[in-house]
Amino acid sequence: MRKLYIFDVGGVLCENCDVIPPIVNYLGITEEYFLKVAGEIFIRLLEGKISSHEFWEKFSKKSGQKIKEELFGKFFHPEINEGVKKLILQLKTHSRVVCGTNVIDSHYDYLLKRGNYNIFDKVYASHIMGVAKPNPNFYRYILKEEKIEPEKTIFVDDVKENIISAQNIGIKSIIFRGLDFLVATINKIKI
Repeated sequence: MRKLYIFDVGGVLCENCDVIPPIVNYLGITEEYFLKVAGEIFIRLLEGKISSHEFWEKFSKKSGQKIKEELFGKFFHPEINEGVKKLILQLKTHSRVVCGTNVIDSHYDYLLKRGNYNIFDKVYASHIMGVAKPNPNFYRYILKEEKIEPEKTIFVDDVKENIISAQNIGIKSIIFRGLDFLVATINKIKI
């Protein structure tokens, strides 16, 4: 029986992807303030409606703090989780494995240039799809493209809200809590 795995990148395949803490430290603001100002602008960035540079222009106007450089790229230094990479390659021997990621243009380009997406059969990136997790349409888009039912799909992510959203449309979902937990959980799921 055919099945599909959808893997998130940041916090699952890649570690050290959260650029918000070093950005707020660099700007001398709190994370709460950053998220308040970023709000809808950040969602538009994730959905590819604006570029990273446009985000910082809009953020500068809203915050009154002039930001002249693209900080998302400046502080993005991910490291591949080799255990997860090995697992994905093993799963590909008998299943289709795709990437389903909320990503911005500068981070996508960084990972693409380094070949980090090459292990997947296909990459579904929010900024290209025009929809971001946890919106259920993010998962529906992938299911439609892959021509597969949610019941034959396993989704792995490190964000509880994304897991709940995928489960609500019938996708079997696993919150990432480390490689051992992931392998044990995958082995328990019957499709």
